[in-house]
Amino acid sequence: MPTDESASAPRQPYDYVRTFSKPTVELFEAALPTLKEESRQCIENLLNYRARHTQVKFPRSQSAAVLVPLFIGRAGNLYVLLSRRSASLRQYAGDTALPGGKVELQDITVEDTARRETFEEIGLIPDRERVPLLCVMEPFLAGNQMVVTPVVVLILDNTMQPSLNESEVTSIFSQPLASFLASSFPFHPYRIPDPSIPYHTTAEWEWSGGGRIRMHSFLTGREADGVKPVFGLTASILIYVAILGYRHAPDFELQPPNAPTQAQQIACALLTPSNPLRLACEGEGINANVMAESILHTPQELNSRPDMIEWDKSGRERENAGRQSGQNERKDGDAKL
Repeated sequence: MPTDESASAPRQPYDYVRTFSKPTVELFEAALPTLKEESRQCIENLLNYRARHTQVKFPRSQSAAVLVPLFIGRAGNLYVLLSRRSASLRQYAGDTALPGGKVELQDITVEDTARRETFEEIGLIPDRERVPLLCVMEPFLAGNQMVVTPVVVLILDNTMQPSLNESEVTSIFSQPLASFLASSFPFHPYRIPDPSIPYHTTAEWEWSGGGRIRMHSFLTGREADGVKPVFGLTASILIYVAILGYRHAPDFELQPPNAPTQAQQIACALLTPSNPLRLACEGEGINANVMAESILHTPQELNSRPDMIEWDKSGRERENAGRQSGQNERKDGDAKL
């Protein structure tokens, strides 16, 4: 499949993470002979990542999942598969997106949801051997009411062929995962209709709980064909996947200093009386207040684990560390003079 550049039934309990044996990075090295060292390290970091809030039971009616399908290109770099949504869809028509959708009755985990939706949309077979799980990320809040959980997988079998559901997806293409950490063109500008248009742009707005939220947008190099940039929730998810994998901050400021974390945004939605997320909790017998408290307060023992990254702050902390390092280097240089 991948190519470089190119009703009445009773509700099932919805467990956000079911325990499956994860593959080892050595398996990937054997299956992917062109694997670059930075790609191998990225895969290992994602394999070792454990999200902190995936055990929280969100209401099914306001829960969704997306798949982040990664694969290794011919030169050994990591790419992500993206889709162009059909122009006939009622919501997000024509947008560049990750495959995914809302939880359905048969789904037991977010992984089930993400794999089922991806199979329905682009025909990626939910085979855990050929497409093993790397990690389940922290949930995001979409439209201030829907909890969306990203599920990251790695496609080992590059011979798998897509089967697009044309009522939902017009086309698929790939983008380097590392490109979501860059503010300048990761590809030749000739692929952009107007080279004066920046590759990376941002927009901000006031958050109801105080502070400002910044959203990011990245060109795809396919704008001449009518493909929209990667923006909004999709861009945010891919930035964080890249940060977690490559373990370094982007070369742009991720969020303003007063930005709320995703956990704070979800908790605020849960505590707002008229919010659909809180109303869904009431309808499904879930205590939204307890859930909000659980999201905002993580047991201390989790914070001590090296593989538990506080992803909301990882980029900002690394930016600060980089600035401090630069200041120390300048001081050392002055001392030598």
